[in-house]
Amino acid sequence: MTRAADDEIEDSAAPLIEHLAELRTRLIKCVVAFMVGMIICFTVATPIFNFLTAPLCQVLAERGQNCDLIFIKPQEGFFVAIKVSLLGGFMLSFPYLANQMWRFVAPGLYKSEKGAFLPFLLASPFMFILGASFAFYVVTPLAYDFFLGFQQFGTGGEAVPAGDPQNRPGLSVVFQGSAQEYLNLTIKFIVAFGLCFQLPVLLTLMGKAGLVGAEGLKTMRKYAVVGILVLAALVTPPDVITQVILFVVVYGLYEISIFLVGRVERKRIEQLKAEGAWFEDDDDDDPLLAEFEDEDGDPEDREGRS
Repeated sequence: MTRAADDEIEDSAAPLIEHLAELRTRLIKCVVAFMVGMIICFTVATPIFNFLTAPLCQVLAERGQNCDLIFIKPQEGFFVAIKVSLLGGFMLSFPYLANQMWRFVAPGLYKSEKGAFLPFLLASPFMFILGASFAFYVVTPLAYDFFLGFQQFGTGGEAVPAGDPQNRPGLSVVFQGSAQEYLNLTIKFIVAFGLCFQLPVLLTLMGKAGLVGAEGLKTMRKYAVVGILVLAALVTPPDVITQVILFVVVYGLYEISIFLVGRVERKRIEQLKAEGAWFEDDDDDDPLLAEFEDEDGDPEDREGRS
């Protein structure tokens, strides 16, 4: 009896060991791919960093200033190159990382589950790139224009020399930014907006799994507004224009999420009806189906059924 139980335990443990071995192999491949991407980006870290300074240089050029950044510490240049390599290596290797993740998860999914999960896996990086591009080309120029507005210049637009007797007390507050601090702030904007643009993907996937519903998201609108306002205050500078832009964009994504979740629910109801697993009595208790039928202009006679 004991021998049989031991054999059963060994049989059940074998698949787990195989999965762990496969997971280890794929993780090693992912680490190697990330390191290769990081090394490639490290060799061209300077052009990448110059590209990332475009929003700041644009704002400085409009103010008639040179685009100069400094190193406060001797090792700062090296760490700037490392951070650029980390960001670039991740983005460069992400398609391969996503492929490895998919190949590990896909064998355990049904065919219908594969068809449902794959679009979200493809939409996620697209939405992240869209959010990162919005942050880089729209938000960061506005943010740096706001920050640089606190400089103090002479009447002719030039910086006031500190030792000029004609300009006493000679106070001059001119931007001399740290390259590392600028990079940290820019990456913060890019990552924050990239993650915010994941909202429709996340909520739609949760709706596909039945964790959230369109009606529930509609009732949570007021809480979503408060949460988005708090988010805008945390990830943007104290500039009303930038905060309003973030609020409008993220709230628009929330409304899009409601629409997408509603479509997912309608398709699920239609599938259940086609399979004969949807009972007519469920229609009276489902506000989504009633709304769906009203939109199609073909409401059923509920009084006759009741």
